[in-house]
Amino acid sequence: MPAFAKTAGCPTLANIDNPVAEMAPDGFYRVALGVEYKGSRYSGWQRQLTGVATVQEALEKALSKVANAPVSLQCAGRTDAGVHACGQVVHFDTQVDRSLKAWVMGANINLPHDISVSWARVMPANFHARFKAIARRYRYVIYNDQIRPAHLNEEITWNHRPLDAERMAEAAQYLIGTHDFSAFRAGQCQAKSPIKKMHHLRVTRHGKMIVLDIRANAFLHHMVRNIAGVLMTIGAGERPVEWMKEVLESRERRSGGVTAHPYGLYLVQVEYHDEFPLPERFIGPHFLTGFSELDG
Repeated sequence: MPAFAKTAGCPTLANIDNPVAEMAPDGFYRVALGVEYKGSRYSGWQRQLTGVATVQEALEKALSKVANAPVSLQCAGRTDAGVHACGQVVHFDTQVDRSLKAWVMGANINLPHDISVSWARVMPANFHARFKAIARRYRYVIYNDQIRPAHLNEEITWNHRPLDAERMAEAAQYLIGTHDFSAFRAGQCQAKSPIKKMHHLRVTRHGKMIVLDIRANAFLHHMVRNIAGVLMTIGAGERPVEWMKEVLESRERRSGGVTAHPYGLYLVQVEYHDEFPLPERFIGPHFLTGFSELDG
């Protein structure tokens, strides 16, 4: 169906040469989905022309079976290879009449075990999963113990060095507010501006787990993983707390040390203005259920 080629999306075989459609075309309605996935065996969210496995490709195939027509998706956050999500938001435009339950259940029947659609909602024609988002929230989960865990080994980052979460939390405060985050962006980052507003960056310990909870208006490529790398270096006592301030002010990526592993990173929430209400769900990942101090 040619109109689907106009649908906004991360580059796909169908729409890679087309401009982003910020409004649903006439005669179409716009559906938003909540999506969660384990990113370990995928080369990120974004569909690629090389044929490697991506979350976008798997989800588009599943939804196309439900619609009996091509479906092209736009995501709120293009996660990298190995990165997970429990609060991804996507949208697509369709003329097909399906119930919201049919979109959810039909997609899940056709999806691999490590991708799941959690909800569906018909949205206003001007809703856009990416461009209408006002904030995104990530969590980075560290398993801090001398012994490598056998469980969750693709869902957390293991660090054998004793980490001081209080030092990490103190260092994190240097990043709160609006800053130039050039020191934390990847060399291949295509963002037009390195200026971002960090709403909060919390560091909490829960037994052997340390959780970094980061909320900002937007993120640069590898920004969370680069911040996590600096925080773990400080937590291990290899650098002083003030090093975070030095790295930030340098605006040089080479000042910031290593990029942390992707497996501990989760996109947990995407926020929109009240005119675009979405279902409220537990802010994951699911294995953190019961850590009440993480709520909110």
